[in-house]
Amino acid sequence: MTDLIDTEATVAPHSPHDPDQWHPTACILCENNCGVEIKVSETGRFTRIRGDKAHPESKGYTCEKALRLDHYQNGRHRLTTPMKRMPDGTHQPIDWDTALQEIADRFLAVRNNHGGEKIFYYGGGGQGNHLNPPHGIALHRAFGGKYRSGALAQEKTGEFWIDGQMVGGHTTGDFHHTEVAIFVGKNPYQSHGIAEARRVLKAIANDENRSMVVIDPRVSETAALADYHLQVRPGTDAWCLQALVGTIVQEGLTDDSFIRDHVTGAAGPLGRFAVVPVQKYADICGVPEEQIRAAARRIATAKSACIYEDLGIQMGINSTLCSYLNKMLWVLTGNFAKEGGQNRHTHLIDITGGGRQSGVSPVTGERIIAGLVPCNAIPAEILTDHPERFRAMIIEASNPVSSLADTARWIEALEALDTVVVIDVAMTESARHADYVLPVSSQYEKWEATFFTGEFPQNTFQLRKPLLPPAPGTISEPEIHTRILKAAGLIPEQTFEELRAAAELGRAEFAGAFFEAAAKDPTVGAAAQIVLYDTLGPTLPDGAQNAALLWAIAHRVAPKFSAAINRAGIEGEGLELGENLFEALLSSQRGVVFTLDDYENSWDYVSTPDGKINIDLPEMLELLDALSTEGPTLTSDEFPFILAAGERRSFTANAIMRDPDWRKRDRSGALRISPTDATRLGFNEDSRVKITTPSGEAVSDIEITEIMQPGNISIPNGLGLDYPDETGEHMITGVAPNRLTDENHRDEFAGTPFHKHVPARLELA
Repeated sequence: MTDLIDTEATVAPHSPHDPDQWHPTACILCENNCGVEIKVSETGRFTRIRGDKAHPESKGYTCEKALRLDHYQNGRHRLTTPMKRMPDGTHQPIDWDTALQEIADRFLAVRNNHGGEKIFYYGGGGQGNHLNPPHGIALHRAFGGKYRSGALAQEKTGEFWIDGQMVGGHTTGDFHHTEVAIFVGKNPYQSHGIAEARRVLKAIANDENRSMVVIDPRVSETAALADYHLQVRPGTDAWCLQALVGTIVQEGLTDDSFIRDHVTGAAGPLGRFAVVPVQKYADICGVPEEQIRAAARRIATAKSACIYEDLGIQMGINSTLCSYLNKMLWVLTGNFAKEGGQNRHTHLIDITGGGRQSGVSPVTGERIIAGLVPCNAIPAEILTDHPERFRAMIIEASNPVSSLADTARWIEALEALDTVVVIDVAMTESARHADYVLPVSSQYEKWEATFFTGEFPQNTFQLRKPLLPPAPGTISEPEIHTRILKAAGLIPEQTFEELRAAAELGRAEFAGAFFEAAAKDPTVGAAAQIVLYDTLGPTLPDGAQNAALLWAIAHRVAPKFSAAINRAGIEGEGLELGENLFEALLSSQRGVVFTLDDYENSWDYVSTPDGKINIDLPEMLELLDALSTEGPTLTSDEFPFILAAGERRSFTANAIMRDPDWRKRDRSGALRISPTDATRLGFNEDSRVKITTPSGEAVSDIEITEIMQPGNISIPNGLGLDYPDETGEHMITGVAPNRLTDENHRDEFAGTPFHKHVPARLELA
């Protein structure tokens, strides 16, 4: 592997900065993207990292994970030259111009012979690399691409659909001010998801007038702080949630005036919840009935309550139905558009797609929600002789072989495609099965941002300057996509020249020229982000070319959220407001509040036909009717355990942290098991165990811990990745969770996987 990577510990060029200077940027390890400050040495190492007190959302907060970001920036994993797969399966270096021209030619061949819709795009940029996907999607569209996916399609699309049906888009909880915080399948102490997560959790736990309700099979760090920990049996969340809602309805704890004035379609759901057998469902989920009733009463009688659901249910059985049920908790108790409640928010890019369903996938007919093909369906969309099968794939800033269900099936699928192009910083597990691997600059070597703009009542955005020049041999994703588009000749060079000349005259002149060009050539509109990068981008200050797409975004959202933008202190109206918003976003290296709302403004963003919350969702009511009154079948004699494959821990984050040395504890990612199960099986802390599931097997260290209930085991996310040792040889630490998961094990509605509910057995290795 020594020909693929730079095996030195540091591949970054020398820093142009004073090593004693603090530089504002952001953490990239979870969706909160907390503002941080970093000192950079003369050799490009991150020598000190701290929270940025000037950041308007995180306010100096950060967890311990951000302090390890040098392992991402300066690890031995960095790829520094394009690679091409040879006939014998090995990869060899290739120059940039040759690689990009060959890729362009191969995509043109797929388009011309089979149709551009046979080129599939998979990406999304992880937790902070968000300026690249719009450019990648633009290239995909320019070739005639139609189908795409990303990590959100194995996590959030069920919830997105429910939110879209109910209020027209995503909602967020006001946990900083709520009286009762509810977490379902969520451990924000480790996975965050709310600003200043640990500060907020501790504040709630230490306030006798506030309460926390947690639904989780484990005694997570958050559950340990909770007033009400409903420790459900794995897979029984739907029964527990029905018991909670049933208690609220049957004990007359609903907010009837709120329902009358603000909710539509309530009669059918209320009738169903009125006959829920609370005691029986409590028995099914393994939580004492009185504990469920007490939690329901606390939620319903509080002046405010809000909820956060996450992967614990979104990657479990009855996923979409659980999303529907937990939202009943805040709808039926009137906790919307109020301080401490659930609120509808603004955005720069609506990554949820409004929760809309836009057709079905071409081969398997799976629902496409938020524009995303379900991840678990993608291999079946390839491994077939169906004429509509996908034939080529762009994989950008993502690693589906590692991160998606059924590793073996994914490898088979990639090997079956005509052309696979991986764009990443490392020779990832997916890259090893690609025809071309293109090395990109890291998130700290280019202008970057995140579009996880989901806060309320103030919403923030941070555009990050590069801390370092690009590592030798790497370029940014927008530049890669631009060169491929030009190599394919999809837009005449004269068009780019004319638009660059217009941009030199000013943005008003550029706007007119751009819309005229798009009217003449539909490909200009399809590839708008790339066109903006190449024409408007060079006119932006400090080399902020990657951020040119923000100009179009600013002008799109300015009329939509004009009042909220004005309240945030950004003045103007019409085109002037769009320009002023663009300037504010462009200068937001420490983050900018781009919208500011009052709580009642949540109603302004409800986009249902009657402006009310719609809870009459026939698809979900049918799933309720079909739900077994005996509970799920959790285990079998062959597979007596339920494995949660991908637990977030203190020293796990997302898979861009490939260097195992960043983990100061639990380096190997031990399998967690209850003392009861360990004793029964004769395991001790020194045991090595074999995990077997219907899809695969692996060997792991174990941790015997009281946080796990009998019958439930877990392994962490982000392990089992290939990382080079000092000589460049392969080194793999821990278990790759998706070698144990099954592509067919997925939610019947949204297609999201059951990573948290994998049948398994254990034995000594």
